[in-house]
Amino acid sequence: MSAAKTPQSASTDARPRCPVDIDLVNPDTFLAGMPLGAFARMREEAPVFWHPQPGASGDGFWAVNRPADIREVSRQPDIFSSRELGSLLQTGEQAGGDSLETMRLLLLNMDPPEHTRLRETVQRAFTPRTIRGLEPRLREFAEGIVDRAVAKGEGDFVKDVAAELPLLAICELMGIPAQDRGRIFDLSNRLIGFEDPEFQTSPEDAQVASTEMYLYANELAEQRQREPRQDIITDLLHAQVDGHALSVSEFDVFFLLLAVAGNETTRNAITHGMKAFFDHPEQWELFKRERPGAAADEIIRWATPVMQFQRTAMSDYVLAGQQIRAGERVGLFYSAANRDSDLLPEPDRFDIRRTRNLHVAFGGGGPHFCLGANLARAEVQIMFEVIADRMPHIAPTGALRPLRSMFINGIKTFPVRYVPAPPA
Repeated sequence: MSAAKTPQSASTDARPRCPVDIDLVNPDTFLAGMPLGAFARMREEAPVFWHPQPGASGDGFWAVNRPADIREVSRQPDIFSSRELGSLLQTGEQAGGDSLETMRLLLLNMDPPEHTRLRETVQRAFTPRTIRGLEPRLREFAEGIVDRAVAKGEGDFVKDVAAELPLLAICELMGIPAQDRGRIFDLSNRLIGFEDPEFQTSPEDAQVASTEMYLYANELAEQRQREPRQDIITDLLHAQVDGHALSVSEFDVFFLLLAVAGNETTRNAITHGMKAFFDHPEQWELFKRERPGAAADEIIRWATPVMQFQRTAMSDYVLAGQQIRAGERVGLFYSAANRDSDLLPEPDRFDIRRTRNLHVAFGGGGPHFCLGANLARAEVQIMFEVIADRMPHIAPTGALRPLRSMFINGIKTFPVRYVPAPPA
């Protein structure tokens, strides 16, 4: 189901428009799932088009929906800025959120060289070598998660399984105590799901949730000042950027970004992956037999948990034949790009044996390529290997409930039956 498209501006404006009737910043557009037919026409007929958005900065933005064009924008941060107007496409429902100046403290909303220096502070916690060393612990977590689910018999896959491993993993890396993980889970829902009435208790609740997250971060920082540990929190407290320690505000927003991004996105990738296996049982049988290492990337491509980010042009630039002016915003629609036939053959087919899966679910490269990509791949692969080992006949028992969002491709609940493996 697509919502009515925002009215176009005067006909004298020669900028190309979307060839289909769709509003890409209306959360209701995505409640029935990804509009794949609309995406296909967008890529074919208007790969870069002007999307009106009255009341927003510049009254609209350029929608970019092919992988090659997304990479071109992503790899030129000097031309396409994350800092200028932030990385999040705004809607009217986001009133009451953090100010632009506050948002610029997030790594997500920085440009090099500031972004580069701050990212290096925590980069070592997410290297392939570090993640390989963490894999036994991830598998131990996953086995405990699945065993608890099997003991229940039935339940909500999102809460019982998909949310648990990413939350445990990021809390392990950050040094968040086990008893506080539920608190981080609830705050993450309120921060990411602000457009969904189930998670938003008031128009200002996203702001309230971020404040609560900052207060918790400060409590943890005080503990680490007294008792340093081998974790990301301690690294941040001792980091030096341009010869200075992070300010309290810089520490707080970095903590928030890691806590939220570190569990929300992979949670949704695992949930969408389980649904994809239910919808394509031959792929589940294949996974149980062969455990292909390519499965994680295909699941992440299929899910594309983050649907889009924005950039702001700092100078005039021609992209795919369209003249973008300095100051205009550019929306990078990863969910559309990941179904492009130029990216891989038969993109609407779920295939866990794909090789050279050059999807853009982690971004289009450049400085903002997902910091946690290695961790996400490991979590997804390990989680499904343990599910295949310990409850291979898991089955849905009802319809899932999608998150109302134009930013996160999320699932709130997914009722399933946890069927254990037969005795050896």
